[in-house]
Amino acid sequence: MLAADAIVKCLELEGVEYVFGYPGVAICPFFNSILDTKIKTILVRQEQCAAHEASGYARITGKPGVAVVTSGPGATNLITGIATAFADSIPLVCITGQVDSQLMGSDVFQEADISGACESFVKFSYIVRDAADIPRIIKEAFYIANTGRKGPVLIFLWTYSSRRSGNSSILTK
Repeated sequence: MLAADAIVKCLELEGVEYVFGYPGVAICPFFNSILDTKIKTILVRQEQCAAHEASGYARITGKPGVAVVTSGPGATNLITGIATAFADSIPLVCITGQVDSQLMGSDVFQEADISGACESFVKFSYIVRDAADIPRIIKEAFYIANTGRKGPVLIFLWTYSSRRSGNSSILTK
């Protein structure tokens, strides 16, 4: 099973009905996997809308909203929506892609420290480096977002290089 498939399966097990997002290279395998499910994907015109729409969904239903975007500017565009959800105690699970781990710190295209940028206004953030951790992380993220003082949880998927397979994403691992 691909890691992208595992994430989607975990979202199904959490009862997710809608995902709000904007695809890009670092997160495309996820969007390909979700097509084979009953989860409805609401594509937005800009990533900030994904966070705000997920927040609106959470406000209406009482369930955590899910926003999924790509790396770099895609991830940083979520920041206003994440901060608003934190201030208003709205449960969100935000999933972003990330650039190749071997390139981090080299100012590579679409590199952004989204975890550091959101540190002061998320309940918790996860850096997924191993696909085997996905089921635990998704379960914990939904629990954390929806218990106590509700709020946003950030999950970003650290990619890796695999010259043998030609893959460059944890999502295809």
